[in-house]
Amino acid sequence: MRRQGPQKFSEEFRREAVRLASDQKRSIPELSVELGISTTTLRNWLRRVPLEKPTSAGRVLSLEEQVRRLSKENERLREEREILKKATAFFARERR
Repeated sequence: MRRQGPQKFSEEFRREAVRLASDQKRSIPELSVELGISTTTLRNWLRRVPLEKPTSAGRVLSLEEQVRRLSKENERLREEREILKKATAFFARERR
């Protein structure tokens, strides 16, 4: 029997396969047989999945979006901290 070349799978098929594998209700070898793909292919797809986090609106943020959002929040919090430090120093001088 001759081995086939690499097959092309739709992005939707890949996402669904990764979602099913992430549910952990079935083993990867079991799921790969069910989907008609190799175990190695499914494991590779799982490794490539970016870390994703659902937002309150149900949208999934990519890792870059998460980093960008958290950097902005971090900057805002630093500014607030500086304002609070200055306010504390001001009120401490007023009490004397």
